[in-house]
Amino acid sequence: MTTRTLPWKPSNTEEVEALPVGEWWDAIRAPVSIGERALEVLGDATGAVIADYAQMYWLIRAGSAQYWRRLPQVQALSGAPISYIGIPPIDRITGPTLHWRVPFGQGPYLTNSALLRGALAQAVAVEFGTEREVGR
Repeated sequence: MTTRTLPWKPSNTEEVEALPVGEWWDAIRAPVSIGERALEVLGDATGAVIADYAQMYWLIRAGSAQYWRRLPQVQALSGAPISYIGIPPIDRITGPTLHWRVPFGQGPYLTNSALLRGALAQAVAVEFGTEREVGR
């Protein structure tokens, strides 16, 4: 799905928007140490990614977080219970505060849930020392 098919898109003002998870997308949150490794595994298969200091958020298809299998330090956010995440303005692509780690609008904005889970599982294994780093 591309940004042109969205019923919404990030603001092009300077304001951060707090939007409800589950309405347009669910979200997966991971610490940066795990998230950066997962990005290496995903490569071009990642959708847009939000970063805020020590956390990263991937947007996945609405309703799919309810099927997410638990991983250490990774949290699936869905519409029940109601959660909100901050959405940075579309052109905020540098941090460390809330920004687009993988810019919105440069391809699909949603990440395939199964691919993301596999990448995060591999990143968690590396983080906890049970698997070699990707590409090493």
